[in-house]
Amino acid sequence: MARGQALRSYTLDAAYGAFEEKKKGSIKPGKLADFVVFSKDLMTIPDSEILSTEVVLTILGGKVLYEKK
Repeated sequence: MARGQALRSYTLDAAYGAFEEKKKGSIKPGKLADFVVFSKDLMTIPDSEILSTEVVLTILGGKVLYEKK
């Protein structure tokens, strides 16, 4: 599975499968704001760098739950 396919399967497709696509699956006004920000762009970095990528920020329900200092 390509990275883009994997991302879609964990976001848009998962929300659709749970009948929650109107409130989850993408970042749009009015939807739940649950997402993670990484230190590197997982869509473009070499495969060898994926495991060294760190979580910089985690947001759940629009609230910051974790922020790397």
